[in-house]
Amino acid sequence: MKRKAGYTSFTFVIMKFSQRLALKYIRTKFKLLSAISKKKAAASAFRLFCTPQVRNRKKLPPVFKEAEQLQFELKNITVRGWRFNKGGHRRALILHGFESSVVNFDRYVRPLLRKGYEVLAFDAPAHGRSGGKQINAPLYRQTILAINERFGPVHSFMAHSFGGLAVCLALEDISHTADTRLVLIAPATETVSAINSFFSFLQLDPALRPEFERIIIRHSGVSAEWYSIRRAMKHIKAEVLWFHDEDDEVTPLQDVLKVKEENHPNIRFVFTKGLGHRRIYRDNKVSKAIAEFL
Repeated sequence: MKRKAGYTSFTFVIMKFSQRLALKYIRTKFKLLSAISKKKAAASAFRLFCTPQVRNRKKLPPVFKEAEQLQFELKNITVRGWRFNKGGHRRALILHGFESSVVNFDRYVRPLLRKGYEVLAFDAPAHGRSGGKQINAPLYRQTILAINERFGPVHSFMAHSFGGLAVCLALEDISHTADTRLVLIAPATETVSAINSFFSFLQLDPALRPEFERIIIRHSGVSAEWYSIRRAMKHIKAEVLWFHDEDDEVTPLQDVLKVKEENHPNIRFVFTKGLGHRRIYRDNKVSKAIAEFL
């Protein structure tokens, strides 16, 4: 056992060292490219921003083996998912975050089935068992709209991180009422904040930022500021339960507090401490409260 533990520890150190080397290489690459062409460097940075570096294809949890497998085509990408309890009296959709998969949310399926719900769960493009290599907010939003059109209407939504931003953007175009339920778990509240973190982490030249913004506008017709839950929430009628941890290092608390200050009567905020960005959706108290709300 000691030899095995030692080997595992050694492997972990090597992996961490390899990751540091990769990060150093990427930073050096962008410095050189930026010196040659700001436009090409910004385009390369945007592609990297939209490209998940890991794909979750872990073994299906037992409850997923009880589901009907679904798939559809969107922009030449095969989107794959699962449907549980077809014909249930209320339909719920589970949405995951960046570099994640709906299989990570298996703990939510059974409680919803006990309530008689039909449950839909799809991997976003470039994630899990779906096709594609890149994802962005417009594409994730279109995916949700397509799911609602093909397999809906959806009455309850539960979304983590990037999925939270995407579903709020989608709900601006989905007919819904105050009877609709929306759970946001550590949502990516502001795209501008995500870009800021990306630039900071890779130590990108600030001079690339204007061109990076122009790429977003060329792709979608709007600026990065438009991709904002704070902006979209003004058009959302659903009852919202919003969980966020004070120690979340991925989706900043200060962005959430700006939404809270606007006193939307349909939003209830629950702030946790010490759960961070991912452990929050695995917490027993959080998952129980979500099931009860939905």
